[in-house]
Amino acid sequence: MKSAVAGILLLAACGGNSSSASHSPSPPASASSQATATSAPPASPASSSIPLPVSPPLGVLVGSQAASSYTISLVGVDGKVVASAEASTPPITSCASVAAAPFPLPVSESNSRAYFMDGQGVVHYLGPNGDSGRATSVPAPTASQRSTFAVSPDDRRIAVVVANYTATQATTRLYVEDLSGGGKHINLFSETGVRSLWAVGWHGTNNLVVAVVPSCTQGGGPFCCGMQELHVVDPVTATRRFTLGAWGRCPIAGPPSPAGVVCESSPNFTSGTYLNWIAGTVRTLALNGPSAAFVSPGGGMVAFADPTGTSFTIGAATIPNMAACTWIDETHVMSGGDPQHQPRVADVINGGIVAVAAAGDCGGRLPGGL
Repeated sequence: MKSAVAGILLLAACGGNSSSASHSPSPPASASSQATATSAPPASPASSSIPLPVSPPLGVLVGSQAASSYTISLVGVDGKVVASAEASTPPITSCASVAAAPFPLPVSESNSRAYFMDGQGVVHYLGPNGDSGRATSVPAPTASQRSTFAVSPDDRRIAVVVANYTATQATTRLYVEDLSGGGKHINLFSETGVRSLWAVGWHGTNNLVVAVVPSCTQGGGPFCCGMQELHVVDPVTATRRFTLGAWGRCPIAGPPSPAGVVCESSPNFTSGTYLNWIAGTVRTLALNGPSAAFVSPGGGMVAFADPTGTSFTIGAATIPNMAACTWIDETHVMSGGDPQHQPRVADVINGGIVAVAAAGDCGGRLPGGL
């Protein structure tokens, strides 16, 4: 899960959305085939080398992308860093230096490991016991090219989106292959236009989740520059099964979770919709304006975060002066921060808060399946 992932871009003051046609693969005609595909059981691990799912859950912090290197940290609900690793920072990618090219943090999570990309396109892994190493590589990031990736929950497959930018648009291609060795490579999709894709995560092992995003932006309002829609697609055929959110009308308002995602009505942001992974409405939400909104892993609560603090739909009081950016488990949220304003973990039931001895933005959680 990206967390990602993408949440810091959703609140950025940027824009430039275009209505020109661009899309990921179209939905199939049969709704019954969608439900069957979504409910299919995950594949069994191929060998005993497949790591076990993380328990208890951990939050993932990703260090600043402004320095030459960054740190990825795995954080427990007690605020302690249980493992960390460092990588060279990918170069900043733009639309020919005349517009910004939105992209998420260079991380992905399976159910057992965090994966992170360095400046040469090498994808490394980090486990909760501190084990780390090289997993694979993707097309290297440059000033005009960016790769985003999502590792399947069972650590078997990786989905990669490669976007090449000009001053106004991007050429986007999507492929899936084995995480180990790059076998069973499938080229799923390619297109050039003012909309691009991010690889966001996997719902189970037979549903790939990609986000539709603007290729280039020059500034605007809330939710302008991040995930506008989420498309649940077949990782073998690229057939689109479900669409969550709506471009220009209900942009995605925060990182997705195993229980679903929230989109918020635009342009007034007076209501939101909590959607499950078959695009069904779980509940509608009353809003007082735009805020990051994200569903707890089990679906019991929705968190709403803005610079004044974090509030919840039910069962918890507002946490003032802490803008959470991810759930760790059903009762703990985490915020990002820097050395002057440390990240924190909060217990949403009793209101207890602990500081985290690390810095960075929220990059998701472990286990990372959606």
